[in-house]
Amino acid sequence: QVQLVESGGGLVQPGGSLRLSCAASGSIYTIYTMGWYRQAPGKQRELVASVTSGGATNYADSVKGRFTVSRDNAKNSLYLQMNSLKPEDWAVYYCNADLMRYGDFEIMICWGKGTLVTVSS
Repeated sequence: QVQLVESGGGLVQPGGSLRLSCAASGSIYTIYTMGWYRQAPGKQRELVASVTSGGATNYADSVKGRFTVSRDNAKNSLYLQMNSLKPEDWAVYYCNADLMRYGDFEIMICWGKGTLVTVSS
């Protein structure tokens, strides 16, 4: 069994900052790409940022220059530093990981349950 648990969400004023964390646990052999997705009310889930096991990053245009994704491979953890937050960043943020478990030979796609980020004055 593999679990992804997000933390760090909350209420922040426009222009403020938050740092999200995601910890993966369980019988994990290796994690490939990890990413943050978000879903606002009435909208589809969208990719915010991702990072490969080698450190290559990818960002949605809407967050470039404001958000920074990082990971700690030794801790199986993923982070998202969010600065200059805007009301349009208000969403549930989900952690995602493509990984392989011990004893498996297929890549498994795992999701966390999400953490709410509210940007409002």
